[in-house]
Order: sequence, then structure tokens, then C-alpha cells
Amino acid sequence: MKHKFFALFAVCLLALNLVGTAFADTKSKKTKKQTNALVAMLPASDGVVTVDLKRLLNNALPQILSGKKELLGDLTEAILKVKESTGIDIRQFDQLAAGFVVKSTTQDNYEPVAIVRGQYNAASLLSVVKIASNGKYKTETIAGKTVYIFSAKEAVDKNKPKTQNSKVSGMIDKLVAGLSNEVAVTSLDAKTLAFGTSARIRQTLEAKTTVGAEVANLINRNPTSVMSFAGKTPNGMSALLPLDNDELGKSIDSIRYMYGSMDVDGENTKVQLMAKTTETKQAQDLLETLEGLQMIGKAFLGSARGADKEVYARMIENAVFKRTNNEVTLDLSVPQNDLNIVIGTIN
Repeated sequence: MKHKFFALFAVCLLALNLVGTAFADTKSKKTKKQTNALVAMLPASDGVVTVDLKRLLNNALPQILSGKKELLGDLTEAILKVKESTGIDIRQFDQLAAGFVVKSTTQDNYEPVAIVRGQYNAASLLSVVKIASNGKYKTETIAGKTVYIFSAKEAVDKNKPKTQNSKVSGMIDKLVAGLSNEVAVTSLDAKTLAFGTSARIRQTLEAKTTVGAEVANLINRNPTSVMSFAGKTPNGMSALLPLDNDELGKSIDSIRYMYGSMDVDGENTKVQLMAKTTETKQAQDLLETLEGLQMIGKAFLGSARGADKEVYARMIENAVFKRTNNEVTLDLSVPQNDLNIVIGTIN
């Protein structure tokens, strides 16, 4: 049971790490409306993520990494080196909406497509990308649009920034390892680019399908959040995660939809996670399981020593679980001082 608790707790910590990508002191309904327009362009997807990139880069990262200046410096250097080697200034991107479909249930295998909009000329940016590839690309016309197809790993291996921080380098290496053989890029309009696998770009341009209503509604559950994600698991969580055939496994496997959002309120970072089951009883069972694990966590970390362990203890204590019909939500608020301690443990 102890190992299962920490596995579940690790999921919560992962969500908190993602909070670092969701800081901002203002909330823009206009930006959210623009992001929703990007979601409407996505083809049918198992999961969707939306990010306000402008607020992420200008507000979020500087604040979240305020307690780890060297890591902020590494990330800033990485952005600058990407611009130097490819001509692409990531800071020109304003909004992003990404959708993915799961291809395999036996491994982390999915097909993504992302749509980005920003303060740039899409055609000019494509020209820069073609130059960076040294002409190693092919073209295809889909729905009247020219699609450029590149060797993803070759391009990233050549242009990926070198940093001194092992965490940053590790993330870049994992990105390269996870790329498919090819990535397709095209412009949707003067300010909007789409990139992803060739199949997903074709689906986007042909526009025969859209994101399902349930996922689309969930992604807008918190319209002022800086970052949101929503996804469906029609065959249960066991199709994505290895689960034991016990009460905890059965409770988690009953989840059919998931949602999460991250935002900031003054000095507090707020995270909300939601799991939706098929039946109300399943939701009640899930709630009781989570509350039981919370009690175990309180007992286990109640006497722990060390600043980071004390932060984790407070996080467990402050987590609020609720059930409304067949939905179970987790709400957590973390002060910036506590977040600084967590970020400070990154080497």
C-alpha cells in the first residue's frame, strides 16, 4: 500500500511541476478565446492541451524559477540557442493547442499535432525552417496547402541547444528519443502554424473530424487558466497504466475522462485535477480511496524531517477532495515559498 501511495503522490507532484508552466498575474479572456479557436482546428483527439505561451515565457517561468536562478538561466540560454541555430524565436509564439491520439496501449506511443499562433509571418518562419534543414525535406499538397516533411530526429539532433543543467539536457534528449521519423509542418494562415505527424497534419487540413464535445467542454472548464488539459480513457486507465487488480486499481481503472488546470492567485499556485467515472458509485469508491491514501500520507510524513518532506506533508494536508455526481476533484493550493523549496531540490 505504501508503494501505491507514493505512485499516486508522484502523479500529484508531476502536476505540481507542470504548474511551473502556468504562472501569470492577469487573466485574459481574449487570449482564452483565441486558444479556443485553435482547439476548434484540431482533428479528433484522445487528449488536448492548451497553453498561453506568451504568459508562460514572460511571467510563468521567471516566477516559478525565482528560487533557482541557474535553472532559469539554462532555459533562457536554450531559447536563445534555438533562435541562433534555427532562426526560430519561441518567444514569438502566443498560444498553443495540441491534440494527440493513442496508437498503442503497450507503450508510450501516440500521434500528436500542435497548432501555434503568434506574432510572426508563418510563411517566413517556414522558410527559416527549410534553410535550417539544409534542403533535407519533401513536400506534399493536402487540401490546397503545401506541407513540408522533415526528418525530425536529424533536425533536432543538429540544432538542439547544449546546456550545463542535467535536467534540461535530459528533457531535450528524451524529446529527441520520443520523436517519430518525420515531422510535418504547414501554415494554416498568416499567423498560424501546424506541426506533427504527417497523418495528423492531413487530418487537420482535411477537417473531416473535430475534438469530441466532452473533451472540448472539459478543456474550457476553467476558462481563465493559463494551462489546461483534458482527455478520455474509454477503455479505462488500465489501457494506459499498469494497475493491480485490487481496490486501488479498480478505482483508478473506472476513470473515463480526466481534466486538469493550473493557475496562480497572488502568491499561491492552484492546481485542479478531475476524474470522471461512468457511475456515481465508482466515483464514491475513488473518493474514499483517495481520502484513505491521504490519511496514510499524513501519518507517514507527519514526523518527517527536512524542508522538502515538510512541504510534501503540507501539500498532502492541504489537498481537498470532493465528489459531485460521478466526478471527483482534487484542489490544491501551494504557496510560492513552498514551491521554491521543491524547485530547489532539482539538480
